[in-house]
Amino acid sequence: MYGLLNVGSLVLGLIAWILPIASLTKHNKDNNKTWVLFSIASISACVISLLFQILYNDYLVRIEAWVALMDTSKAVVRLSSLLAVVTIVLNVITAIVYNKKSK
Repeated sequence: MYGLLNVGSLVLGLIAWILPIASLTKHNKDNNKTWVLFSIASISACVISLLFQILYNDYLVRIEAWVALMDTSKAVVRLSSLLAVVTIVLNVITAIVYNKKSK
């Protein structure tokens, strides 16, 4: 069951990146006011993805799988940081594009 946390984290991470990209591809259409909802959903998916990683690490601590933690902690930190930074950048770009369009 806990292995699904990693799969869920991956899927939600991809969703966190796909939503702002999808919103940007629709930015030329008139009256597209759903970009805010896409951004909120994107950031929410990112947060839940990171939460899944925290829960999985907590599981590894509870079962005392120290070797697994030592093997994966560096990658989890780097990928979680990458997920957060890219999600923020994509959503900021989306906000800039839509704010320029509304002026």
